[in-house]
Amino acid sequence: MQALRRGDDSALDRLMARWQTPLRAFLYRHTQNEFDSLDLAQETFVRVYRHRDRFRPEAARFSTWLFSIALNLARDRARSLGRRPTTALENAPEQIDPVAHPRAQTESNERAGAVRAAIAELPDDLRAAVILFEYEAKSHAEIAAIVKATPKAVETRLYRARQLLRKNLARWL
Repeated sequence: MQALRRGDDSALDRLMARWQTPLRAFLYRHTQNEFDSLDLAQETFVRVYRHRDRFRPEAARFSTWLFSIALNLARDRARSLGRRPTTALENAPEQIDPVAHPRAQTESNERAGAVRAAIAELPDDLRAAVILFEYEAKSHAEIAAIVKATPKAVETRLYRARQLLRKNLARWL
C-alpha cells in the first residue's frame, strides 16, 4: 500500500493478487451472491486506488481498511436494492471428501447449508461480526475497526449471534 501511495500503480496488482480471494469470500458470505461479491470486490479495489492517499497505516492495518470499504459497499448495495440479499447460500461450494461415505457427506452438506442459511438470517450487524470472526479470523479489535464499533460491542454482537444460531440450529446440535 505504501508503494501505491508513492505512485507505483503496479502495486495495486500486487494488492489485488494478495487480497482478492479473502475479500471475495467475505463479500460472498455477506451478500450471498457470487456476482455481487465479484462486483463489490472490484469496486472495493477501485476505491482503494481512488482513496490511496486517505490510507493511514498508523491508524489501521490495510486489511482493516480494505474490509471496512468492502463492508460499507455491501451495505450500500443492500440499501440501494431496498432489500436484504436473498440468493441462497446453498450454492456455495463445499469441500468434498472423496473417501467419505455418501450418507456422511450428504449430512455434512446439509449441516453446512443449515449453518449458512442461519447466518444469512441474522441481522446485518450480527452477520458481519460472525463472518469476520469465524470465517475471516479477525480479532475483536479488527472487527470493531471494520464495523466502526467498540470491541465490547463486537463481543456482544458475537454473543447475540451465537445465541440466535444456537436456537436456529438446535436440530443440528
